Amino acid sequence: MDREDYIYGIRAIIEAIDAGKEIDKIFIKKDLHGDLIAELTERIRQLHIPTQRVPVERINRITRKNHQGVLAMLSAVTYHRLDHLVPQLYEDGVLPFIVVLDGITDVRNFGAIARTCECAGVDAIVIPERGSVSVGGDAIKTSAGALHRVPVCRERSITNAVKFLRDNGYKVVAASEKVDINYTCEDYTTPVAIVMGAEDTGISPDVLEQCDTMVSIPMLGHIGSLNVSVAAGVLMYEVVRQRLDANLEVI
Repeated sequence: MDREDYIYGIRAIIEAIDAGKEIDKIFIKKDLHGDLIAELTERIRQLHIPTQRVPVERINRITRKNHQGVLAMLSAVTYHRLDHLVPQLYEDGVLPFIVVLDGITDVRNFGAIARTCECAGVDAIVIPERGSVSVGGDAIKTSAGALHRVPVCRERSITNAVKFLRDNGYKVVAASEKVDINYTCEDYTTPVAIVMGAEDTGISPDVLEQCDTMVSIPMLGHIGSLNVSVAAGVLMYEVVRQRLDANLEVI
């Protein structure tokens, strides 16, 4: 981690938050209390900044400076709000295309997905506040800079985000190995959101309940699944193919 990627010290982090710095995550030493920590915690609560209580050794592995038991990781991008972005896309006359990532934690997969999103004209990527990869320097590099171009919305609840998309006219399509519906049989020529889950656990059940439909990619070999970034690319370019065939604007 580069020194530019983090801020340490309670007062320094409070000042960074007040200055509008985009904070990706904050580590606070277990059992750390006091007036300044209470002040910091209130700002964290107001802005919904992901926070972890960790042993001091974890912070020491990042810096040996006088961190006072608190370290903030800076985000490499400015996050967008889904409830602001969705109406803006409609106002701009865009045929919306959003990719939702439920529990993707591998930075290389995330970067590869983001790179494909940019190439496929995806309008936004949605990730959860917790249980997700951080948008840091490694993700930016793996994405070949795509994360500077594709808006990223970090939402408190992916379940609520999917419901919000449905309520606003999106068809929400989940990629799942549990169904036999070929992904090419679905219609992607309307406002659409593709939901991809973690490779080990897939899409969480509560998110699946909010999706309109589930589709799968045929597996003809002996390995049961594709890498999630490859699967996401397959689905994204089916959206592109259908929209191009229908002479619809895809970018």
